[in-house]
Amino acid sequence: MAKISNENIVGAEPRAEGFAFRYSEGIPVRDPFVLRVGGTYYLYEGLHREGVLCYTSPDLETWSGPALVFRTPEAFHGVKDFFWAPEVHFYRGKFYLFTSVFSSATGHRSISVYRADSPLGPFSDIANGCVGMPGWDCIDGTLFVEKGQPWLVFVHEWTSMSDGNGAMCAARLSDDLTRLVSEPVTLFRAREQPSARTGVTDGPFLYRTAGGKLLMTWSNYGKQDYFIAKAVSDSGELTGPWRQEGLLYERGRDGRGDGGHGMLFFTKEGRLMMAFHSPNDHPNERLVLRELEERNDTLEWK
Repeated sequence: MAKISNENIVGAEPRAEGFAFRYSEGIPVRDPFVLRVGGTYYLYEGLHREGVLCYTSPDLETWSGPALVFRTPEAFHGVKDFFWAPEVHFYRGKFYLFTSVFSSATGHRSISVYRADSPLGPFSDIANGCVGMPGWDCIDGTLFVEKGQPWLVFVHEWTSMSDGNGAMCAARLSDDLTRLVSEPVTLFRAREQPSARTGVTDGPFLYRTAGGKLLMTWSNYGKQDYFIAKAVSDSGELTGPWRQEGLLYERGRDGRGDGGHGMLFFTKEGRLMMAFHSPNDHPNERLVLRELEERNDTLEWK
């Protein structure tokens, strides 16, 4: 399969070690995010000093890349953390990259937002560096649109909580996604999940069932280490109240190690898939794809 080149990717910069391989060989990705545009799947990953990388595939089996689709701005060179947990969402005709980063300007972890005409960039800063709450460590931002109103759902990290118990939060975004326009709402705290043994809240992703229920997948650590949990909004609205429903993934399922930071997407054939990484052991983590289905207005492994 041909390597990625600038001839077929707008704004992308292929890395010297770009290659083509199969999913079964194990793609080395942490905090994966898959976007489908037409007949192509785009798999994003961060944790690289140079920026955000992307693999592409026509079938979720044969992948090409990675290509550098977002270059770390000079203002972030030399800071202690890389860009990580990137997500790309299509919204009002544009592609928006949300990614976590350490902000040297504030001394806190925060969330950056960038915009492009293509899922492969080039992405331009629209949020003047970062969006987030002053004095908070905010990571893992995801876009959710409810009744036309865009929201940023994100992690208020345990590292900036006085009790060490992290929270899942949401705040309204401006229509152009450049800034927060409301105070954050706390959706739930990490230790509300009965299996949790830490105050970690990681990787939120929202999903509405055919029956109208609003679900969230997210990650924490339990007796079997990193896991993927499931929560439901009893009101069917983002602001909740939210209730924990159990675990979707933990160590030992499918004979694998622990894993988490999942997200959901539909294939071209209409199958519902979850992408996550396993094991939770950098740099040994690999992409995992598993099919889910709706049963009784909730999500289960197929």
